[in-house]
Amino acid sequence: MTIINNALSGAIAAQAALNAASQNVANLQTPGYTRQGVLLAAIAPGSGTRQAGNGVEVSSLLRISDAYKTQQMWRANAEQGRYATTQPYLTQLEQVMGDDKSSLSYGVDNFFKALNAVGEEPTSAPLRGQVVAQAGALAESFNSIYQVTRNQQLSVQQQRDAIVPKFNTLTQNIAALNTRIVAASATGTNVSSLIDERDMAIDSLSQLAALEVLEQPDGSRAVSLKSGQPLVVGNQAASLGIDTSGGTPQMQVTFARSVYGVDDTAVGGQIGGLGTFEKNVLQPLQDSIVSMASQLATRINDQLGAGTDSAGNPGKPMFAINGGGGGGILSVSAGYSADDLALSADGTPGDSANLQMLVDIKNQTITLGSVGTVILGDADTQLVGKLAIDSQQNKSLLNTATTIRQQSEDDWAATSGVNRDEEAMNLVEFQNMYQANMKVIAVANSLFDATLAMFG
Repeated sequence: MTIINNALSGAIAAQAALNAASQNVANLQTPGYTRQGVLLAAIAPGSGTRQAGNGVEVSSLLRISDAYKTQQMWRANAEQGRYATTQPYLTQLEQVMGDDKSSLSYGVDNFFKALNAVGEEPTSAPLRGQVVAQAGALAESFNSIYQVTRNQQLSVQQQRDAIVPKFNTLTQNIAALNTRIVAASATGTNVSSLIDERDMAIDSLSQLAALEVLEQPDGSRAVSLKSGQPLVVGNQAASLGIDTSGGTPQMQVTFARSVYGVDDTAVGGQIGGLGTFEKNVLQPLQDSIVSMASQLATRINDQLGAGTDSAGNPGKPMFAINGGGGGGILSVSAGYSADDLALSADGTPGDSANLQMLVDIKNQTITLGSVGTVILGDADTQLVGKLAIDSQQNKSLLNTATTIRQQSEDDWAATSGVNRDEEAMNLVEFQNMYQANMKVIAVANSLFDATLAMFG
């Protein structure tokens, strides 16, 4: 009987909808779960009949998702990862270089204060000794700050080295999920959970680098860096690596036997943040610190060489300029003593003409790569000021990226997330639908029994 068939199809459709709702409720707290639903369609009657129809069918199982909102969430994740990974380094540099007792300004000021003090009595051994002591403290200030930058370079390299295996594991997982999704889709299997798993892998990957993701007709997804290098195509995954054979580390992507060079400052995500910080902030700052120390030491040594010490001998270099590494960048020359200070210009004990020239060095200009031409006494202030600007700008961008990421997550959840109230309504509605169709079947059975009874 058509009435029974119609009601049975309605009960089956209601049961399918209840199953989808129950799955949604069960995954109410599951991270990355995309809610599901059923698409119902009326079954038309056969041609030439005067029937109302042949019931209802579940034409498809829906995965309720908005591709634009998902892409927006991934883009926001890359921006947040970029600025979040940079901020701890900037904060540390800002705190160390801006500290009243550990800054370069503190060491420079104390050294020139000691030179000014000895001007009151150029022959005083304690005052001359204080100049040498402050010279050692000045060298230690430069070496200490320089070592902080070297430690950060090492930390950046170690963090990048730790990211690369994670990056490659994620690309391999995405490629493997592509394979499973394509195979399962071909057999008509529901692949919503596999797509959720793949989306979460892409989301994790987007934190490491900015991505371009394209949906393919077969259900797979092609993933590439925003600069164009392929990462995942179908079941093939690229491998990210760092080539050190040329001396300077070069990031590269290897895909299908092809090797693509990658500019890590343009990659975005955590990798891009580390590359940008290292090349655009840390390296220029380190070069400026080395240059400042070198120019200061050279001018002090040259001026001392133009004078004479307490015994009338030509002045010796006070500072030794080192090549960095474990020995630092600056030190007081071995064996240098207070008697070696060449403060006199004419060889007369007590003359301080050369001392005045030494004191005036603080007011001379030097040229640093990151801040340009500045007065030596103000050089550290300029460096710290630029660092503070970079840090504040990064904080602002991080706050913006964090807000955008949160908004994009909320937008995604509004479409794809499970709403408890909505699912409760669905359960009630489809339960009523199921019960109504079962009532129709009961009525149909009563009519059938009554018809049989008429024929005795």
